[in-house]
Parts: sequence; C-alpha cells; structure tokens
Amino acid sequence: MARVAIIIVTYNSAAEVGACLDALRGLGDVEVLVIDNASADDTCGEVGRRGVSLIANSVNTGFAAAVNQGVRATSAPLVLLLNPDAHLVSSLDGLAGCFDTAGTGAVGGMLVGADGKPQRGFMARNLPTATTLVFEVLGINRLWPGNTVNWHYRCLGHDPMTSGLVDQPAGAFLMFSREAWDKIGGFDERFWPLWFEDVDFCNRLKAAGFCSYYNSASVAKHAGSHSIRALSLENRQKYWYGSLLKYAGKHYRSSAFRTICASVVVGAVFRAVLGFPREGLKALVVYGGVIGHALSRLFGFGEASG
Repeated sequence: MARVAIIIVTYNSAAEVGACLDALRGLGDVEVLVIDNASADDTCGEVGRRGVSLIANSVNTGFAAAVNQGVRATSAPLVLLLNPDAHLVSSLDGLAGCFDTAGTGAVGGMLVGADGKPQRGFMARNLPTATTLVFEVLGINRLWPGNTVNWHYRCLGHDPMTSGLVDQPAGAFLMFSREAWDKIGGFDERFWPLWFEDVDFCNRLKAAGFCSYYNSASVAKHAGSHSIRALSLENRQKYWYGSLLKYAGKHYRSSAFRTICASVVVGAVFRAVLGFPREGLKALVVYGGVIGHALSRLFGFGEASG
C-alpha cells in the first residue's frame, strides 16, 4: 500500500492540471487520484492522456465533498490535498516526516509564486477570530494590511524558511492523516461549492487535539485562484460571503456572529457604492444580494448556525 494518496480536485482546470500531474512523475510510494467536479473544458482529457486515475462527477459536488470522495476512494494512511495550479518542485519527505511526531493532524508546505518568492500571508495562517472577519468584510485588512489583527492572522511576522506549529496551513498544499480525517468526520460538505472548508477543517483538528504544522522543506509553485477567476462577480461574492457566514455561525458565539453579519451589511453597502461607477447596476444587484443574505442570517431567517 502506498504511504501517500495525492488528491487533486478539479473544476475547469485544463490549463493547469497537466503540469500539476507531470510534476508528480517519479514520486515513489504514492497513489494519485483526480476528482473532477463536472468541468466543461478538457480537464478530464488532460488527466486521461496521462493515465492518472480519475473520478468524473456529473455535477459539481463542491470542493469539500470531492475531497471526502477522494479520501474514501484511496487507502494510504497520509493524504495530500493538492490544487491543480500547485506544481510540486520537491519531495514530500518534509511533509510526511512530520507525521512521525505523535498527534500530528495536518502539515502544509511552502508555496511560491511565479516570482519564486514564498506566498507569505497565505501558506500559513492563524485561525480567524471574529475580529479578523469583521476587519476582512469591512476592508480594513486590505486598506491597512499592517494592522495587528491582520498581522497575527496572516502570520506576517513568520520567517517562511522556518518550520513550526501553525493553526491553518494552506489547503492548496495540505497533507493530513487519514486517522485525523476520520476522527473529525472529514471536510464539512455544507461549505458549497468552496471557501472556508479548509479553515473549518483545521479548526476542528485543533479542537480534537491534533497539531498542525508548516514545513518549509516541501515546496510547490502556486499560481492561485485559477477556478475563481472564471466565476462571475455575483457568484464569487455569493459563495465567499455565504461560506464566511456559515463558518462564523458554526464557530462563534451568537453575539460575535451577529456583529459579523452587521459588518457584512456595512461593508457590502460601501462596496456597492464604490463599485457602481465601474460596474453600474450590476454592483448594486450583486452586493444587494450579499446584504439580503447577511440580514436573513442576522435576524434568523437564513440557515441555522452550525
């Protein structure tokens, strides 16, 4: 039996998945499986031409459900979740070796951009507090990235060449143990189709007593957001805010959750006003939908928390 199962979830990833799979050639002791979420492009063809195992879903089941599907279809004790736009440039020994330490639940590796520089602020983070999410939705972290809340959340003071404990290694290049995945019940498939499912997973790992690490010895080049760029503005905002509120409703007290909902409303109003000169009525429609969803959660008309 292979030691590591590499699971790659794709959605219209034809331009990226070929190079991702090519970079995995020559790795020993691994099984590779692609789960495709009903791509409309030639993603499945790219995978098939390389002879890699593929499960092609007829509908988009969402990222979390596809990950769980991949874990159930493989058998290795360690699972590497790899984005199709992340191309491995090292061995996996650094990640896998961390599991020799008892209590390790997940380990993330170093992600570097096209410029070869580590993607600081993304590849290792602390779990978001309620204040973090308020700062995010109000745009404070974007306008004032050096604030203490953002600095702590994105681990901006962390040396990317130093390995160590972190709350939230990036889901784009994340290894976890099958034991830990099984103990906490896998990824929460209610985070559909994407966003915050990896944050929730790391949060639940920590709550269950597992440790997560960042390890700089295993490296992948990462383009980032290849599927997100293809989403319409409406769906991008709908999915991101929807998953953010789902996470907040699940992990924070009622008072904190309501504060986040109110902050989403305020932030969306400003974004609608600022976006109107560029997007016109589209901005009002998109952020009006965000406001409506946040208000429904604020006053208890939306989905239940948890």
